[in-house]
Amino acid sequence: MKIGIFGGTFNPPHFGHLISASVVKEKLLLDKFFFVPAKIPPHKISTSIIDANLRVEMLKLAISKNQNFDINEIEITRKGISYTIDTLIFFEEKFPKSQLFLIIGMDNLFEIHLWKNVEKIFEIANIVVMNRANFSLPKDIDNKFLKQVQFVEIPNIEISSTEIRHRIKMNRSIKYFVPEAVEKFILKNNLYV
Repeated sequence: MKIGIFGGTFNPPHFGHLISASVVKEKLLLDKFFFVPAKIPPHKISTSIIDANLRVEMLKLAISKNQNFDINEIEITRKGISYTIDTLIFFEEKFPKSQLFLIIGMDNLFEIHLWKNVEKIFEIANIVVMNRANFSLPKDIDNKFLKQVQFVEIPNIEISSTEIRHRIKMNRSIKYFVPEAVEKFILKNNLYV
């Protein structure tokens, strides 16, 4: 079995996340695809990240009509900072005969050498890098992991959670940025204001 693992804060989840996930699942012929929301991501410790349970609820709403997607809350239930290596070990134990595919954005590739136990990450999972708007690889990049990753071309969708939060603060519409159910949840709960 081929399993995709797509981590992030999903603060909030938006159509860019969903389209990217759909394209990667299709191109890699993945059997299962898990969104893994982070509780306390090590590189994004910030007060602008809302409560994990609210982010999980929005993610559930965002994927509710797609039976190919699932959520795993291991990083929410785990105590402390969410490290990718710990999550991969969990998936390796849960699905021992499966091939794991860790899906990351191009921006993560630039800092992957700083990740905890990065060599072990590459032993456990195939690392799949999605292109990202406004990010490209410099020709002279010195990254020993570059030859070990697989690149997947996805549509350049210039939607970001940061932009969505900013639009809400400015009292601007987020229609067509997020699924309708997520938009209603954000408005009902006065999130990001």
